[in-house]
Amino acid sequence: MASLPPFSDTVLDPGQRLALRIEYDGSGYSGWQAQAHPAGATIQARLEEALGAVAAQPVRIYGAGRTDAGVHASAQWAHLDAPVARSLKSWIVGSNARLPASIRIADGAPVAPQFHARHSAVARQYDYLIANTRTAPALLAGRLLWVREPLDETRLHEALQTLLGERDFTAFRAASCQSTSPMRFMAFARAQREGDYLGIRLRANAFLHHMVRNIVGSALRIGLGECPVSWLGELLEGRDRRRAAATAPAAGLYLSHVAYPPEFAIPASAPLPFPALGDRR
Repeated sequence: MASLPPFSDTVLDPGQRLALRIEYDGSGYSGWQAQAHPAGATIQARLEEALGAVAAQPVRIYGAGRTDAGVHASAQWAHLDAPVARSLKSWIVGSNARLPASIRIADGAPVAPQFHARHSAVARQYDYLIANTRTAPALLAGRLLWVREPLDETRLHEALQTLLGERDFTAFRAASCQSTSPMRFMAFARAQREGDYLGIRLRANAFLHHMVRNIVGSALRIGLGECPVSWLGELLEGRDRRRAAATAPAAGLYLSHVAYPPEFAIPASAPLPFPALGDRR
């Protein structure tokens, strides 16, 4: 078996912009963004503390997506401008030694100064994971949604196809959403079962606040046979959040991929260690 290549120990100049891929279990955190939360309560705050210890001075990072409280990630990308000369290995290994087990910098690379983790992204992908079992799973508690009643993944998948294209997602937008426009381009939507586990994968240019969880909440009503397959499309056209189902819990949601233009040469993300959902990108 081939060994994994080590992180580069070449010392990088101060001011070098770095892109970092971050994995985290969002349980117990107030989401990604440090603003307006107590120090240490967010993923961003814990990362900045660890990176700052490596740099021996404050470090600011910028993430690709502002995941909510309880939401997880296998491929949250962030960038920072290195304030001191350190190798990529020092940044990653040194920070991981100071982070809790629920947060890890999994990969990274030096990038051009024009790269921005959020503004350079051309697409984002979320996976929502569901255990469709008679009893709640113990080993994945807090990392997926448990649904005891039988779910029809074919109905789920068919309903999700009505979301594709450039659409107005007002019906699945949180009241607190601050986006100036409800328009988003949904490039990919899939529901797939593997044994007792289901995954819903959505990929779009960007997402509104609670958009994925609101879509999943309504799609589950269809999968349970409580609403017709056409209902998701009807909600979309109606543009009324009050008609849709309750927001699905955060525990099942993962930021699983962020796409960037090829000129930035961002390393590929590893797939989630859960049931396959087809092609990752």
